[in-house]
Amino acid sequence: MSGRDTYDEDLAISTLCFAREHEDELAARNPFLGLLRGFEPPAGRRFDAVVSIAPEVHRFYRAEKPELTAHVRLTYPAYACEFSGEESLDEAVTRYRMLGLTDLDRAPVPFLRMRFANTRTRSRSTNKGRGLTDPQRLLGELRAIEGGAGSFVEFENRHGTVWRVEWHGAWYLAEWTTQSGAPRAIGIEELIQFAVARLRD
Repeated sequence: MSGRDTYDEDLAISTLCFAREHEDELAARNPFLGLLRGFEPPAGRRFDAVVSIAPEVHRFYRAEKPELTAHVRLTYPAYACEFSGEESLDEAVTRYRMLGLTDLDRAPVPFLRMRFANTRTRSRSTNKGRGLTDPQRLLGELRAIEGGAGSFVEFENRHGTVWRVEWHGAWYLAEWTTQSGAPRAIGIEELIQFAVARLRD
């Protein structure tokens, strides 16, 4: 574990003690990003989980001591909403780079997969399916589809639940996990609150 400009000895000790006590459980669900809830950080910290990061994800000593890399798992305090537990190796690498784990003062960055197409701005996601991104991008794209007939934004939280928002003179929201949800009109502020809450579920 390391911290960049935010080192906290009490947090480091409690994180590493938790990881040592639950070492087998941490990698049981996902060998790349092992997350375990139930972490109780020191007073003043809001973390609720610990994440263990595999060598093939962090490649931490690849330049200075490559022979050491395979034997080291990085461990950080985290938030349960940041991981699905189903991340592939590529997604684990992306999440590791996105989260800024060495900033021990950081706020949560909830797990989010998204795809979108905006007929007004002609912008769209380029990945085949929903790709990992940060919540601010989602909120920006939800606002941006206003006025773009046929525009849509799909977003997925860590539980694999998907919602689709379309613009047809107003925002329409439907649960999209089975692609059979009934769309309902929704105001933008309610929609933003809904999206933020679903990402923190």
